[in-house]
Amino acid sequence: MRSLVTGGAGFLGLSLCRKLLDRGDEVICLDNLSTSDGSALTAFAGHSRFQFMRHDVTVPFSVSVDRIFNLACPASPVHYQADPIATFKTSVIGMINVLELAETLGVPVLQTSTSEVYGDPAVHPQAEQYWGHVNPIGIRACYDEGKRGAETLCFDYHRQRGVRIKVARLFNTYGPGMGQDDGRAVANFVVQALSGSPLTVYGSGEQTRSFCYVDDTIDALIALMNSGDDVTGPVNIGNPHEMTLLELAENIIDLTKSRSKIEFRPLPDDDPRIRQPDITRARALLGWEPKIALRDGLARTVAYFDKGLNDQGLRAG
Repeated sequence: MRSLVTGGAGFLGLSLCRKLLDRGDEVICLDNLSTSDGSALTAFAGHSRFQFMRHDVTVPFSVSVDRIFNLACPASPVHYQADPIATFKTSVIGMINVLELAETLGVPVLQTSTSEVYGDPAVHPQAEQYWGHVNPIGIRACYDEGKRGAETLCFDYHRQRGVRIKVARLFNTYGPGMGQDDGRAVANFVVQALSGSPLTVYGSGEQTRSFCYVDDTIDALIALMNSGDDVTGPVNIGNPHEMTLLELAENIIDLTKSRSKIEFRPLPDDDPRIRQPDITRARALLGWEPKIALRDGLARTVAYFDKGLNDQGLRAG
């Protein structure tokens, strides 16, 4: 297969490119490098089946491929709130361009949506049938509503023009390959613990999240893409194991044997109180469920960051 991965230079994109290459695909990685310097792409240098294309998905483009994985959009609040207009354009205009290309080529497109479409949910755990509780004018709306709009476009192109679509709603993926400046809880806590800085917990830390190891997420995306055309989604992809952010911080302090303390800061606007996926649909349609336990995944993630910080001389003694 010849696969296009938009947003392929990001955390998830790089992992997906690597997995597709390992499976024998030709891979075109498209990214504008807005949240990455592209240095991680050197791992693919000289690979005969890998091609990098520096391009912004908000500008129409044309390539010849057999399938499209659309991962183009900053996923961390730190990054997507830095330029909210660009974030919204990436989700909506970028989605239109990807769907237009998929229609022209007659190929399937998989959209990586997000658990953020559920907002601050009034239903727990969150199943795909739940329509969500999102603030459409808040500081997170550029991402939340952008992804909701992208889902709308997918299903309208599917119904009106027959485009073959797959929509995955991802829940808090983590693991090796995350940037030190990622801005999300796992990366923040690990880097802070290893460097001897206080772990910054927002609010009381009682808000919950469900963390899915990167390899599990990538396996689910490939399984969804390989499913029949009747499986359009949306499908929740995540680990149902729910924990508070305070518990996550304490686990990471324990794993790193850090002397760091926990520092509480004011809760940002519209920060969801709870998050847990109902993965009944993923189990039934894809035969998928996560395999990597949180403690094991965190240990691998700590080892990855530990090496990076040591190499930079930033590891606390």
